[in-house]
Amino acid sequence: MKKANAGAPIKTITINRKARHEYHLRDRYEAGIVLQGTEVKSVRAGKFNLTDSYARIQNGEIFLIDAHITPYEHGNQENHDPKRLRKLLLHRQEIRKIESKIRSAGMTIVPTKAYFSNGKVKLEIAIAQGKQAYDKREALKEEETRRAIQSYF
Repeated sequence: MKKANAGAPIKTITINRKARHEYHLRDRYEAGIVLQGTEVKSVRAGKFNLTDSYARIQNGEIFLIDAHITPYEHGNQENHDPKRLRKLLLHRQEIRKIESKIRSAGMTIVPTKAYFSNGKVKLEIAIAQGKQAYDKREALKEEETRRAIQSYF
C-alpha cells in the first residue's frame, strides 16, 4: 500500500545564495537535522537563516555551526538558543566519504538549502571550495550576460 503523501511536493524553507557566490559547489548530500520543539515551530514560520553557516565533522558526527533560527515568538523561557550547534543526520558511510573529500586543501562543508520533505526538515549540504576574487567577478559577468540575453528575447 502506498503512502498518501509519497508524491508530496518539497517546500523550500531557505536557500543560501551566498554559498553559490563564495564557493565552487561540488558534491551535494541530503541530511536530516536535530531540532528542538520551538525550533521546528520557528522553521515552519520561515525564521531560518543559513547565511555564513558551515558544517564541521567532530568525532564521526557532523554539526551545523552558525545557522540562525529565530526564537519562537510564542515560546516561553524554554526557548532555544538561536545559534546553537545542531547535529546533522547522515549515514556513517556518507560521513566518512565527506571527511575524506574535505581533507584536501580549501574544501569545506556548506549548507545550501533547507526544505521540508514528507514533513521533516532536511538540509542540503555541499562539499565546497572557496572562490578567488577573479572567479567571483567572472561568475557575476556571466550572470549579467545571461540576464541581458534573456531580457532581450
